[in-house]
Amino acid sequence: MGPCAANSTTAAMLGLLVASLTLALAFFALLDGWYLLRVPCALLRARLLEPRVRDLLAEQRRAGRVLPSDLDLLLHMNNARYLREADVARIAHLTRCGVLGALRELGGHSVLAASCSRYRRSLHLFEPFEVRTRLLGWDDRAFFLEARFISLRDGFVCALLRSRQHVLGTSPERIVQHLCKRRVEPPELPEDLKHWITYNEVSSQLLRAESRLSEDTKDQ
Repeated sequence: MGPCAANSTTAAMLGLLVASLTLALAFFALLDGWYLLRVPCALLRARLLEPRVRDLLAEQRRAGRVLPSDLDLLLHMNNARYLREADVARIAHLTRCGVLGALRELGGHSVLAASCSRYRRSLHLFEPFEVRTRLLGWDDRAFFLEARFISLRDGFVCALLRSRQHVLGTSPERIVQHLCKRRVEPPELPEDLKHWITYNEVSSQLLRAESRLSEDTKDQ
């Protein structure tokens, strides 16, 4: 290979490297890159590498650690990061217990319709924690899940998140029946969760009235 060919090859490789770095920079600067990578990775890991969870009400655990990118100006874990970690844990949870697979087989899908967060103590830089996710129950339209953030230093519950996963195209009852091969009565929901559900219903009614929408218009 002559010097001209060698220089041409080097220039091509350098151009490819610059283009790759530019695309990577754009991916993380213009898009939420880590989230777009973590969610499919968590889903694939739960589907292919982790054992199936047969008990729909069983608690699942996911370990984490507070990284510098998680910090806010007060140098503890940003409040929004709790929602992010709970989101990833919830997707893995629903995958391992078969709910997402059943949704796909029944021609349905789900969306997060509501969530609430209670922060009890900060998580600090490099502090190890565990997200413990469990399905609390369901009604005719949605599943209700809980995520607890437990500090692995002392076992303290640092944050508690509740979420309402609305089901479209089918129903929670059909999904559970599909998974269990029989009809299953939903468990009794905790009292505080019932209050939260009532709050959401009242809020929906007020917002519909405020927007002058008909009673036939339903929230997710």
